[in-house]
Amino acid sequence: MAKYSVENRLIWLNGEIVHVNDARINVLSPTSQFGLNVFEGIPCFWNEEKRELYAFRLNDHYVRLMRSARLLHINCSYSINEISRALKDVIKANEYQEDLSVRQTLFVEGFGSWASKEPTGMFVAPIPKKMTSLEYNKIGLNCCTSSWRRINDVSLSPRIKCGANYINSRMAQLEALRNGYDTAILMNEFGKIAEGPGSCFFLIRDNKLVTPLITDSVLESITRDTVIQIAKEMGICVEERTIERTELYMCDGAFLCGSSMGITPIYSIDKCGINGDSDIIKEIHKKYFSIKYFSIVRGTGEHREWLTVVNSKY
Repeated sequence: MAKYSVENRLIWLNGEIVHVNDARINVLSPTSQFGLNVFEGIPCFWNEEKRELYAFRLNDHYVRLMRSARLLHINCSYSINEISRALKDVIKANEYQEDLSVRQTLFVEGFGSWASKEPTGMFVAPIPKKMTSLEYNKIGLNCCTSSWRRINDVSLSPRIKCGANYINSRMAQLEALRNGYDTAILMNEFGKIAEGPGSCFFLIRDNKLVTPLITDSVLESITRDTVIQIAKEMGICVEERTIERTELYMCDGAFLCGSSMGITPIYSIDKCGINGDSDIIKEIHKKYFSIKYFSIVRGTGEHREWLTVVNSKY
């Protein structure tokens, strides 16, 4: 059991570890008024046997965080070492011994405008995985194709993982929930498949794993890259290509994936049944995530270089 409840946990804010209810950001700051921030959701996985907590592909998350800040013209005042130390410090302060999702956000504070580039603040807020959004804790998903289109590189680039971009995902997710679905699948401006709200899309067709191109209005997802690497190592043919909407209804299986969601099978799309028991999906999921078996994220499988121990003494 966690030492602190979610409502009483500790977070890291601008160099200090504080009670979550004591964390304060100026309401007139650019991050508050305009969503001027970039962030990462960093998954951490608990290994009960070794009593260790692993941050998954931590450096890759930080490289993407810095890239997002650069693309949004936020002048970051923190080094990657400082950002990493903040994450480790706040996890240890909360004494977590379970799977986590850690929100690490760089934001523009002060009294500037939507054009401000600084000063930059940062917070780090861990939360137990079981306390994240409902769609991130389901064993399977019933999806719809959204009437909202995914943002693109000539409007607001999907490559930037920023708070403002997630309004696009919000509209699709709320539409899906209103209509009785778990989540949505967005298409890009050309009517081709892009991704889910905060998650990437894969389908199985003719024993091949297929996912949209990065240039199809897709976030440069770390989990997407992980799935592709795992699949290729398993001898599965992977195709990165444009996907037509009708392929959703004739596929042999499909799933959404992301740092918070992990790998979650899709049971239906627009009320058309999908094979949620695809052997390919089950094998990829087992290798990536399984608690009981060979598992990359728990340090009992390959790619130990992807894991950073965050609860060790230093």
